[in-house]
Amino acid sequence: MNEILNLNINEMPQTEFDCSCGRHHNFSVHDMAIRKGAIEELPKMAAPFKDGKILVVFDNNTYEVAGKKAVELLKADGFCVKELLFDTGDDILIPDEKTLGRIVQEQDLDVTLMIAVGSGVINDSVKFVTSRTGLPYIIVATAPSMDGYVADGAPIISQGYKYSPVAHLTYGLVGDTDILQTAPQDLIEAGYGDVIGKITAIADWDLAVKANDDYRCDTCVTLVQRALDKCFAKAEGLKTRDADSLGALLEALTLTGVAMALVNISRPASGAEHMLSHYWEMDYIARGLNPNHHGIQVGVATPVIARFFEEMEDLLPEGTKELCPSPDEIKALLAKGGAPTSPKDIGIGRELFYQSLLNGYQVRPRYSVMQFAKEHGRLEQIAEKITEEIYG
Repeated sequence: MNEILNLNINEMPQTEFDCSCGRHHNFSVHDMAIRKGAIEELPKMAAPFKDGKILVVFDNNTYEVAGKKAVELLKADGFCVKELLFDTGDDILIPDEKTLGRIVQEQDLDVTLMIAVGSGVINDSVKFVTSRTGLPYIIVATAPSMDGYVADGAPIISQGYKYSPVAHLTYGLVGDTDILQTAPQDLIEAGYGDVIGKITAIADWDLAVKANDDYRCDTCVTLVQRALDKCFAKAEGLKTRDADSLGALLEALTLTGVAMALVNISRPASGAEHMLSHYWEMDYIARGLNPNHHGIQVGVATPVIARFFEEMEDLLPEGTKELCPSPDEIKALLAKGGAPTSPKDIGIGRELFYQSLLNGYQVRPRYSVMQFAKEHGRLEQIAEKITEEIYG
């Protein structure tokens, strides 16, 4: 029982076990390679699909750091490869109807596997399309920037609204620490911010169990907490792109994805802090602006949600508040990894911030401390108080 807690990360694919939570869990990712030089494993990982065509998807940035190498390795091993390049220039790629439609257009009838070379948007876009067209995909990670590599959700934009439909799990993950060391510093900070967000996500999950009778798997909570502890212990090295620190960061992000895959919900990774990030992102896109990286926003939202737990402490169920450190402790962890600590640091305006505190709980149909505050008639009071504390 709970056997997955005894495995290292590269041993977890194709694991199934009976859990102390009462459920039988199955982690159906076929293969993971997270180590120095892992990209060399790509042809072996893709070997079962060698009889068909492989569609490799990247943008102009990820092509240079890993896409070119991936294509060279596959062709040298005799694969039939088709390449799809998204040339975004100085803009960011948005996982919207245009991007998803382009991938579908390029999927020839004899394509048997897609390989996504990138991080958040590339991964989510290829994951979504392949889940709808019935193909497997492999992700070659280019940045430790988010936790969706081995999760089954695929956040996309539809008619300006961001939502996370269920897609499917990747067939395989390649996480080469040599490649991760080339990631832009803001993407490293984004990944670290996303990890920081698990602090309040776990507290939110506990609240949802006690106040809303939600399901929880304590094995998954343990899996995530162990990964966070290891990542935070090495966080100082993220500022200098230390390989061990980057490996611990990707491991924390990946293990969170494993936890999500085991319970088929994003609760182990996502709570009210993610709702604020999604609210800000949708506002930016609606105004034709490039949003901040998702994980950067999650990071600065986490101390804000910790303030909600402080303000609601007198009404919280027993034991919930103890799971959430103080806002100052969380800010210190953010600073340790070189990440921003306040919404003001990343350009979130006062009015947008205030409205997100009032309405962010509606972004996802998920119980959170913001909804708890709403139910107890304190949401507006807390929103005003926190906004005044941050913006004056």
